[in-house]
Amino acid sequence: MMAVPLSYSMRNLWKRRLTTVLTVSGMALVVFVFAAILMMAAGLQKTLVETGSADNVVVIRKGSASEVMSGIERGQASIVEMLPQVAIGGQGRRLVAKEVVVLIALPKRGEGKTSSHSNVLVRGIQETSMMLRPQVKLVAGRMFRMGSSEIIVGNSIAKRFEGVGLQGTLNWGMRQWTVVGIFDAGNTGFSSEIWGDVDQVMQAFRRPVYSSVLFKLSDPAAFPAAQKAVETDPRLTLEAKRETRYYLDQSEIMAKFLRILGLSLTVIFSVGAIIGAMITMYSAVANRIGEIGTMRALGFRRRNILAAFLAESLLLGIIGGLTGLFFASFMQFITVSTVNFQNFSELAFQFTLTGPIVLQSMVFAIVMGLIGGMLPALRASRMQIVEALRAA
Repeated sequence: MMAVPLSYSMRNLWKRRLTTVLTVSGMALVVFVFAAILMMAAGLQKTLVETGSADNVVVIRKGSASEVMSGIERGQASIVEMLPQVAIGGQGRRLVAKEVVVLIALPKRGEGKTSSHSNVLVRGIQETSMMLRPQVKLVAGRMFRMGSSEIIVGNSIAKRFEGVGLQGTLNWGMRQWTVVGIFDAGNTGFSSEIWGDVDQVMQAFRRPVYSSVLFKLSDPAAFPAAQKAVETDPRLTLEAKRETRYYLDQSEIMAKFLRILGLSLTVIFSVGAIIGAMITMYSAVANRIGEIGTMRALGFRRRNILAAFLAESLLLGIIGGLTGLFFASFMQFITVSTVNFQNFSELAFQFTLTGPIVLQSMVFAIVMGLIGGMLPALRASRMQIVEALRAA
C-alpha cells in the first residue's frame, strides 16, 4: 500500500499561499483569543495564590467570603492570639497580626470623572504584619509611624491612581492621610493595597471590630490542630484557613468566570475559522480533481487520499496554533486590572502562559483544522477514478 508523502501536502499549501495565509490567520486569531483568556485566568489565580504563605493562617468570621465581610471582636482576637500553635518570634513576641480591611474609591490617573473611580482595598496592619509577609519590601520612602495618619501604598496602586505618589495626600475617613512609602509585593495581591496603622484605620472608619487575624504556625504540620482549636471553641464563631487556601478560594469565582467567557468567545470565533478552513479545502479539492484521479489510477487507495487532505488541514491547524500562541506570548508583558468579585476592590495582575495552556491551545487548533478539513477530504477520497479523470 502506497502512502502519500507529507511533502505533497506541504507543497500544495505553498502553491495556494494566499488562501493558506488567510485561513491560518483566522485560526491564529481564534487561538490567540482562546490562549489570552486562559492566560488571564491563570495570571489572576497566580497573583492571588502567591499572595499567601503556607505557614500563615487567616482567621475570619465563619461564613464570610472575604475579609471585607468579616468581623472579629477584640476578645475573640485575643483568644486566637494565645493559641499554642502560634509561632514565637524574637523577644518572645507572638507572630500574630490583627488587621482591618476597608474599601475606598480613588480616581484613576489621567481621568478626572467620577465614573473613573475604582475601589481600592485599605488594610490596617500591626508591626508584626510586615514580619508575616517578608515578600513585601519598601522600594521608596519609609515605613509609616504607628499611631499616625501615614500610609504606604503598593506599587500597582502608585502607578494607576491619582494622589498616591510619595508625599501625596488622600482624604478619607474624615481625615487626611499622607503617603510616606511605596512597597513592592512582587506578583501578589498586596501590590494593589494601601496599608496604614490598624488602630488609626479603625478609628477613621468607626470600625469596632477587626476583619481578620493572621498568624504564623510554629510548625506547618500544626495547622489541623490550630483549625480545630479555632472552629470548635464555643467562644468563637470563626473559621481558619491556610493563607494560600484562602487566596485560592478568592480566585476561584473570577477564574471560572473568565474561563466561561473565554470558552463562549472561542466557540463563536472558531465557527468562522472552521468554515474558512472548510472553504479552503473544498477549493483545493475542486482544483485538483485531475490529480486525485491520477493518484487513484496509480494505485493510491481512498484512505491514502483522505489522509493526504486531512494532513493539509492538520498543517493549517498546527501553523495557525503556533502563530496564535506566538502573538499571545507577548501578552505576558502586559499588566491589567479587574475587580475582585470577593471584595469588590481593584486587583492588578499579569497574563501568565503555562504549559497546559500551550497544550490546550494546540489541541484546539488541531481539532479546528481536522473538523474544517474532514468533509472536503471525504469528498476527495470518494471520487471515482473515471469521473475524476474525465472532469480533469
